[in-house]
Amino acid sequence: MALNLDTIRATADRVAASHRLDVVDLEFQGGAKFRTLRIFIEKNAEERAKFAAKAAEAGDEEAASLPKGVPVEMLSGVTHEDCAVFAQDFGTVLDVEDLMPGAEYTLEVSSPGLERKLQKPEDYTRFTGSLVKVQTFSPVNNNRQWQGRLTGFSGDALTLDLSAVKQKGKAKKAITAPVVEIPLANVEKAHLVAEF
Repeated sequence: MALNLDTIRATADRVAASHRLDVVDLEFQGGAKFRTLRIFIEKNAEERAKFAAKAAEAGDEEAASLPKGVPVEMLSGVTHEDCAVFAQDFGTVLDVEDLMPGAEYTLEVSSPGLERKLQKPEDYTRFTGSLVKVQTFSPVNNNRQWQGRLTGFSGDALTLDLSAVKQKGKAKKAITAPVVEIPLANVEKAHLVAEF
């Protein structure tokens, strides 16, 4: 039986939903002996909204437990307990349904972190206003690496304010305007940049 990542992803989504979680990303690495399945989870939109509301009404002692200067929207709200419970339930389903054929594998479950990948159009909408790093398939203004503040997303293109960070290397030379628009179809990879 071959490994089917789409089936594994659908199963992870199903198990996550039962715990009021969303699967952000799924990675598989390894060969015959040393295989690792990584699942990145966060609270679902409803739970994140509760988390944000709680943080907004909390006093100084509660705010002190949040990372200083990090917008609450960037936090996934996932705890160690969430990861452990999800890993237990998901691991059981993987084994019972034999979705990971072969003898051994390692299942790792964690939050996506402060420098999470941006993959879906919803990610770009959600994180508008955040610092991002983008790599393109083909050059835009003779450059493939960009870092700036995501100021807009229209569904087929994202807009970066390059004046938000000091540009280095080719990006510094490629700046012809303080704003660059990059078609979403040209984005090879993108991720948030943590601000402190």
